[in-house]
Amino acid sequence: MSSSTLPGMEVRELGTRQGLRLIELNIGAQHPASGHMRMIVYLDGDVIVDVDPDIGYVHRTMEKLAETREYVRVISTIERMTIIDACNVTLPYVEAVEKLLGIEPPPRAKYLRTILCEINRISSHLYGLGLGGIFLNHSTMYMWAFGDREVFLHLANMLTGARLTHTYAIMGGVRRDLPQGFRDAFEKAKRYMTRRLKEYDKIFFNNPVVRGRLENIGVLPRRDAILLGASGPNLRASGVEYDARMTKYAAYEELDFKPVVGEAGDALERIWVRLREIEYSLELIDRALKQLPEGLFFNEKYVKMAPPAVKHWIEKGRVRLPGTYIRLKTKPGEIITRAEMGHGEITYHLVSDGGIKPYRLRIVTPSARNLILFKELPKGHLLMDFPAIYGSLDYFPPEADR
Repeated sequence: MSSSTLPGMEVRELGTRQGLRLIELNIGAQHPASGHMRMIVYLDGDVIVDVDPDIGYVHRTMEKLAETREYVRVISTIERMTIIDACNVTLPYVEAVEKLLGIEPPPRAKYLRTILCEINRISSHLYGLGLGGIFLNHSTMYMWAFGDREVFLHLANMLTGARLTHTYAIMGGVRRDLPQGFRDAFEKAKRYMTRRLKEYDKIFFNNPVVRGRLENIGVLPRRDAILLGASGPNLRASGVEYDARMTKYAAYEELDFKPVVGEAGDALERIWVRLREIEYSLELIDRALKQLPEGLFFNEKYVKMAPPAVKHWIEKGRVRLPGTYIRLKTKPGEIITRAEMGHGEITYHLVSDGGIKPYRLRIVTPSARNLILFKELPKGHLLMDFPAIYGSLDYFPPEADR
């Protein structure tokens, strides 16, 4: 058995198996290429026979850490799972705790949560599209997507006071009301991004070189997408009309939400779904701002509990949490909630024993669910198709390892 080493790769000849002359190729783990994971690719010549994804390089024990923190402190912990999509990753947890507390956020807070979720979705898709571009050596797409992402990070910063980890949705509402100038800033961002999406279609999606790399590559048939438990744009690109936003959490029911659904199920269609979802998210934010109800952005029960110094801040449009809020006790019980992140559906199973901390917390992230696609989709393709398939799946390793 012979072996050789290349930068970031190790190759081993395995001999003959079932008539195939197999080579084992280790890709990663290194951040700029495979991310925080290793891919063991088995090749017959240049054809992929099998792929074994090796994860766990950034295991963070988020679920166990949650059991050691008060409910509100858990929010800033779990949003580190997917920093690029902080509100979508934490909102179902907040809603689970609210159900155990027996409280409901005001209508205005639901709309504000939805606005930030859609801003995060756009940022997440631009991040994934940029990385997908660089996987294909399309450096222009990478630079454009990451540059345009800053526009929406600025909007998130205006709304929450933080670019990435916002801790915006809290039990009973949100931490800040809509700031002055936000509507005008969004209108400017919407006009800009609508124009840019047309340019993305020209330079990337309809680019004959890109289409040659992505079309009919990594095809995921509709039935397989369902059986394998694929999630998010990877599921909808195969013609499955399902999106967790259809479960009517936050303000999505009032906004008449409908999912973007593809048909072909190949790598190109997965890119198309993400581009169109950016377009649709702009419409949802616009609709939410126009329909935004007046009134409180934080539950009246907690406003009454707040001391005068804290009420003063609420009147100014911000929440400063009193000490009593940090030690809120929930009723005993179990709750399951879900939401749609940029990468797909995230599910929480929260168990309470009536204390001030979660007794148990189980999280199923979309990247963990989509991991199986790395094993199934590349088979029969050439080795150089593997980066194209990886880039189309928009996988986020820390989210799977959590």
